[in-house]
Amino acid sequence: MANAHELTLFSLVVDAQSFNKAAEVAGISTPALSKKISRLEKDLGVQLLYRTTRKLSLTEAGSSLYQHAKSIELQLSDALNSVSAYRGAISGSIKMTVPTISGELLLAQVVGQFCEKYPNVNVDMRLENDFIDLVDKRIDLAIRTGVLADSSLIAKPIIKSRWVVCCAPNYIEKFGEPSNLDDLSRHNCLAYTYQNKGAREWRFTHQGEEVSIAIKGNFSANTAQALRQNALSGYGIVYVPRCCVYEHLLTGELVAILSEYQPRELGVYAVYPYTRHQPEKIKLLIEYITNAYSELSDYF
Repeated sequence: MANAHELTLFSLVVDAQSFNKAAEVAGISTPALSKKISRLEKDLGVQLLYRTTRKLSLTEAGSSLYQHAKSIELQLSDALNSVSAYRGAISGSIKMTVPTISGELLLAQVVGQFCEKYPNVNVDMRLENDFIDLVDKRIDLAIRTGVLADSSLIAKPIIKSRWVVCCAPNYIEKFGEPSNLDDLSRHNCLAYTYQNKGAREWRFTHQGEEVSIAIKGNFSANTAQALRQNALSGYGIVYVPRCCVYEHLLTGELVAILSEYQPRELGVYAVYPYTRHQPEKIKLLIEYITNAYSELSDYF
């Protein structure tokens, strides 16, 4: 029957997508590794891999075994991390993905502080707005804003992100300040297209009721930073997450408008693939980010 070492070698081949690379990592010859995988297939009585001269691919049985093998590896890693936690030696790698606005404004520094506290943990942080397949890309943790669609993932709330409508003082000097939503139809409203829906429909709560207005404008972008820069230059009005413009509101470079309308609020979540045994390093990073965001609550 298969043993733990053979399962580890099998996972290594799948991860490397190459017998040569996997053999180099394992410290054995390629023929020896190939024989071990062939013996594993013989013991199990199924074919696990399709082998061609150009690539490797998993059979249905191989895919099932790989998922279980990775689960076993995760449980072992979690067990070792739980022991090392007692001697303050949390270690390993974390691959995470975060929105560009969070990564550039706040999160990079927070994660950097976490790495300073746990020097044996290596974090690879990717800044991207698209919600990628965490399992397919082997991402350990994602920070995301909005509604979670994939029920196979776990989402832990971190903080609520409030939005704000704002513009530069010189824009108001030129075009006046809108006093209600209908007034927005006469202004250059810049659309934030990084949304599932409603990029050109601004939604609010007013006197307990949900209200919205279709906006018009000659510029749109999928990053809040681009909209912020255009607002600072006096080109138009933007409706963006408060954390993006918080410091500019403090300095007066931007002015919040339509304050009688309650802006939208979206949850910020730590998202990770379902596992019965969450690694200690992931748990600690989520707790660290949650506490840091709580201390920075004014930004949100």
